[in-house]
Order: sequence, then structure tokens, then C-alpha cells
Amino acid sequence: MGLEVAKIVIKKGLGEMGFNAGGGPINWFPGHMAAATRAIKDRLKLADLVIEVRDARIPISSINHQLQPQLSSKRRVVALNKKDLANPNIIHKWTRYFDSHNQDCMAINAHSKSSVNKLLELVEFKLKEVISREPTLLVLVIGVPNVGKSALINSIHQIASSSFGVQQKMKRATVGPLPGVTQDIAGYKIAHQPSIYVLDTPGVLVPSIPDIETGLKLALAGSVKDSVVGEERIAQYLLAHLNNRRLEGIRYDSKEKHEYNLKDLRPKRRKPPNDSDMLFIEDLVTEVQCALYLTLLEFTGNMEDESDLEGLIEQQFEALQKAFKIPHKASEARMMISKKFLTLFRAGKLGPFILDDVPDANTVS
Repeated sequence: MGLEVAKIVIKKGLGEMGFNAGGGPINWFPGHMAAATRAIKDRLKLADLVIEVRDARIPISSINHQLQPQLSSKRRVVALNKKDLANPNIIHKWTRYFDSHNQDCMAINAHSKSSVNKLLELVEFKLKEVISREPTLLVLVIGVPNVGKSALINSIHQIASSSFGVQQKMKRATVGPLPGVTQDIAGYKIAHQPSIYVLDTPGVLVPSIPDIETGLKLALAGSVKDSVVGEERIAQYLLAHLNNRRLEGIRYDSKEKHEYNLKDLRPKRRKPPNDSDMLFIEDLVTEVQCALYLTLLEFTGNMEDESDLEGLIEQQFEALQKAFKIPHKASEARMMISKKFLTLFRAGKLGPFILDDVPDANTVS
């Protein structure tokens, strides 16, 4: 019930906002995405294997449904990237879910060579039957914006360069924090005998996102630019999500059962200072943890009541303003609060989360 109330509050705050290609209240589907989607579909026909990169925090919401019909007939590995930011007690349930649908899946950290090596071993295993008869193989890396495709490509290239000796000089993929940095399709040779080329592609979304919550999850994960949705709206959604987790909790199968919710943000004992920058961040995180924890501790309303939840979120914004030391009369205080809060979440400072719920066993994704 709590989740439904949170959705109502967020939708009420968003009004009739829609994620539609034609413009409407929000035009988030840039022209280059349409051209890139056509180019990706052409290359899919030639690909021997596809690495579909998804954000481990939103394994379902980060699907490009427009490409799924073609992907269903391809050798495919689903790579749940950014596993370091995802709840470790839940991620294995996702890999089991994909395994139950005969879909190869692996949780990875694109910046970890050991993690990427395991992915490459799986890719090589999947390509074994093709290697014996084809001199050149193509592996296509696809995914929505900002799931870490280019970071994965760079790690693959580094591993290949050290494993296969001297190769022609390769231009590294451009990596950026904003969605849509890679806007064309480039090939990277990663192996000889047989020649294996990995093709990086720009992140593309579908012209119409199925529902507002999916759009907000994509925005929270950074796949949709903040300016398209609005930082304050995204921060409100994050707070509603955290409050909902406090209500319902997450049950785990592990011996040490743990619930990631606002009570987990209770400040812990500070470590001895060693670096001024790290100490500043640690202090800031502690202040935010304390602010959120106290607002929840003092909350006497009903989390299932729409107006009560709205009031709690408003109190949390005020508490965050004090934690971030933003002047009370700052003209863009709400925007500043939201940006700082989202930055902490995206960096994993508020803890690891998975925003999507594991579907029923009969649901295919």
C-alpha cells in the first residue's frame, strides 16, 4: 500500500508530465537518437553476439523495448553494470531471475578488470561455435544512455591490448557523466585469430517511456538528463522511494538480514581524518544521514496517507537545506538541495539500492 501512495504523491507533483517523442510537456527524445536507433538496428543484423548493458539498479527500467524483438533472436549476454552501486543482497536474485528464463546474465563493474574479464570469458564461451567457422566476429554493445557502455569498452580494450600484444592504435571510447555522450558508432578490435571487433553504440531510449515511474527511475539513474525532468522532481521521487522502503523494508535470504531504508542512514561513528577532501564528504554524508534519520524518527503521521507523506517530504527538504548549509533565502535553494542530494545518491554515498522489483517468475524481460 505504501508504494502506491508514494506513486500518487509523485504523480500529483508531476501533474500530467509525459515522456513522449512528439514534444508534449517534455521533449526528451533528441534527433540523434532516432538516427542512432536505425544504425543500431542495421548493425544488429551483422552482430554475432550482443552485450546488452543495463543499470544494475534498474534492470527492467533500463531496457530498450524497441530493440527487444531483434535481440530475442541473437546470442545475448545481459550485463548488469554498476553492481557496486546496487544492493548486493538483491542483485543475485536478479541473476537467478534471468537464468530461470535461459538468459545469460552477469552483474559487473565496468571499471574492474577482473569483473570485465569474467564477462569476456562468458562472451568467448558463447562464441565458441561461431569461432570455428568465421574468421571475423562482431560483438555489439548496446544500452540506454549512461549505463556504462563506453567504460566497458575502454576496459575491454585495455584487457585486449595487454593480452594479445601489439595492435593498431585504438581511440578510446569517450566516457562522460551525462547521457548521450557517445553519439556515433565506432569499432574496436580486441583480438586476433579470429579477429573480434567490439562495436560501441550511443545510448538510445524508446520514443515513449511506458509510465512516469519508469521515466523517473531512468532520470534518477542518470539515463535521462536532469534538466528534462527537473532535479526537484527527481529528488522528490528519491525521498518517496526511501520513505517507502522504511515502511515495507526488504527481506533477504542471507543469515545477516539487513534492510536498506532511511533507518540505515543513521549516522555511524566517524573514521579518523586522513584527507581533507574525504573528511569533508564524510562529514557532509553524516549530516545528511542525520537529517533524514531525525525527520523519520519524529514523523508521527501515516505513511499511507497522501498528505502526510507530502508533509514528510517537505520536512526532509528543509532538513536537507540545513545539512547542506544552503542559505534559507537562496533564490534557487530547492534546486541546489536537489542537485547535492542526487549527487550523493548517484555516487553510492547513501547506500546501495535497486529501484526495480524482481518480477514474477513467469514474467519475461
